[in-house]
Amino acid sequence: MSHKAQRWVKDEADLKARLSRIRAVLFDWDGVFNDGWKDLEGGSPFSEVGSMGVNMLRFGLWMQNKEQLPYSAIITGQHNAHAERFAQREMMHGLYMGYIDKRVAFDAFLAKHGLKEEEVAFFFDDAIDLAVADRCGLRILLRSAASEQFAQHAIARCSVDMATSLRGGQNGLREATDALLTLMGRFGDAIDNRAAYSETYQRYLTQRQEVEPEIVKAPR
Repeated sequence: MSHKAQRWVKDEADLKARLSRIRAVLFDWDGVFNDGWKDLEGGSPFSEVGSMGVNMLRFGLWMQNKEQLPYSAIITGQHNAHAERFAQREMMHGLYMGYIDKRVAFDAFLAKHGLKEEEVAFFFDDAIDLAVADRCGLRILLRSAASEQFAQHAIARCSVDMATSLRGGQNGLREATDALLTLMGRFGDAIDNRAAYSETYQRYLTQRQEVEPEIVKAPR
């Protein structure tokens, strides 16, 4: 399989069925919202293009799930001020920072919100994420030419349902969120309602803004 050729790894009908059960979206940070480069303080930023994609996906799932706000969180192995700012600004339900074993944070996220593993869509890019990806209902790999061997291995071990053609620093996250919205048949609805700042979008936004983000930092 060439790097650019394929987006969906598994059968589309099966993926639609999985997507219909999704109640939560979970994101790695480095390599997903960016290319993983660090500043002097160890932080890595995000793109507003990806931010809009995440918001539109949450809105699309809210519409799909009869105006029930999907739970959302970030799990990262590092302590990152950019990730914290994003989680606070976008009213994510949780940010788990400094977790080298991401399964610990994942279990805490599931327990906090009464979620089943198969109700979570996970966006990831590297080896540290596989233990969580293996347990989720929908697994989206942010892929790059530099880690194509890893992508092939992750796909072969059945840890991937979708692999982007763009990397995190090329707004691969937006590629992924747009693809999921299209798969659920909500892309046009999400974009048009946001463009019009419709009553429907405002109801979603009111719910989103009532979220109190939980920032959890693992002991250093």
